[in-house]
Amino acid sequence: MSGFVNALAIAAVVVLVVVRQFRAQQIGAGRRWWLLPVILAFVALREPGILDAHHRTESVVLLGAELLVGLGTGAGWAWTTRIWAEPDGTVWSKSTKASVMVWIAGIALRVGLFALGMLFGVHQDSSALLVALAATLLVRSGILVWRAQSVATADGRGTAYGDFMVRPVRKERV
Repeated sequence: MSGFVNALAIAAVVVLVVVRQFRAQQIGAGRRWWLLPVILAFVALREPGILDAHHRTESVVLLGAELLVGLGTGAGWAWTTRIWAEPDGTVWSKSTKASVMVWIAGIALRVGLFALGMLFGVHQDSSALLVALAATLLVRSGILVWRAQSVATADGRGTAYGDFMVRPVRKERV
């Protein structure tokens, strides 16, 4: 695929995933949560331009940094997602405001890496961004499925970022 088609695919996947994450959705352990990231990685890795032939070392370092940012963003996104169990045993998730901050930080780091690559004259293909997006989605989905398996507590609620931060109510003396 061309760079333009890759860019459209990246934009479509990001919009689809982000919009869906801010609505409550059921987490199914039997679902193929790894399928979309594997497809994205396959599409990205079959392209020959993922590394710059003239700046191979710099390109590999930037790709590695991009993958680390993707892994960190996915983990941060997963741990800032609220998960809870319904009385019928179904497990649900919904991203929080902290998840937005994780996304903003991840995008800022990616923009910084792109600028650094431009500064060194490294040609950066959209395939690197697609691989990092696949890593982000794979890590996030894996952590959510893992968290969903142990989410039910005695009161039927799951724990997530921001839970139990409510101020305790003082009892009035009688």
